[in-house]
Amino acid sequence: MKNETSVPYFYILPFSGETRSKPFITAFFFLIYVVGVLINSSIITVICLEVQLHKPMYLFICNLSIVDIFYTSVTVPKLLHMLLFGNHIVSSAQCYTQLYFLLSVTGAEEILLFVMAYDRYVAICDPLHYHHILSYRNCSLITIGIWTLAFLNSVMFVTSILNMSSCHTNIIHQFFCDIKSLTKTICRTSQLFIVVNVIELLMLAFVPLMCTFISYFQIFSVISKMKTKERRNKSFSTCSSHITIITIYYGAGVIGYLIPPYSEVLDVIFNTIYSNIIPMLNPIIYSLQNSNIQSALLTLVRGMPFLGKVSRPISM
Repeated sequence: MKNETSVPYFYILPFSGETRSKPFITAFFFLIYVVGVLINSSIITVICLEVQLHKPMYLFICNLSIVDIFYTSVTVPKLLHMLLFGNHIVSSAQCYTQLYFLLSVTGAEEILLFVMAYDRYVAICDPLHYHHILSYRNCSLITIGIWTLAFLNSVMFVTSILNMSSCHTNIIHQFFCDIKSLTKTICRTSQLFIVVNVIELLMLAFVPLMCTFISYFQIFSVISKMKTKERRNKSFSTCSSHITIITIYYGAGVIGYLIPPYSEVLDVIFNTIYSNIIPMLNPIIYSLQNSNIQSALLTLVRGMPFLGKVSRPISM
């Protein structure tokens, strides 16, 4: 029978055995982090400053950028600290705190992606009541509800894990504390953990995804009945960014689920894509496919004092 103990600390061992590649890995994650934060911050700034973008759709895009900044900020700074200073010991409190915020932003994004699909459904299928259904008050309540549900879910999840004891190794072969790695250190799962897992899968994964599919089924049904090709293309273009992000997000999630538990290298690669690459891509996808955001970004860039001085012609 194995000893069951509470672990006071964990060893985070990302990219084990890759000491020669550490400078490249450090530079790679630093670049991803800086680019991701800058792009998402730019999206938030233009939406806040541009009055024409004070609409429900852009409010939700702004929230998505906030989620993406948190996604990378929860994991990358600690990883860079470990890579630069070589201290891979993380206290139990630090590990579970990181897990708490990671679960919070994951839950917020899953609910938010469904809300964005519902926004497009109302805009295309019931445009006359759009401003009534998604009024400023309702959008504010929806936003508060998204973050409240996400944080409450994290409390339940982390509490269920804290009630379990460890009897395996306290080494985590990952660059942050995630559920998959932590469960490998646990002897046996508790009833509470199983119940919370089932609730999360239903409420934050299955139900939002099914509702998103239903929303887009109705949207495509309405678009197909539009008489002119121009109207069909315009309606579809308002959904294309969200469809792309939904496909990448859930596609990556399915791939991560199918990764064998013994494949630590694939796990690290997947988590890098899921928690760092995708949050960087989301604002790029929206900025590339949304002309209003493009024009607002260009206006912001042209309004910068430094660039404004550079762009002036030199008098001869």
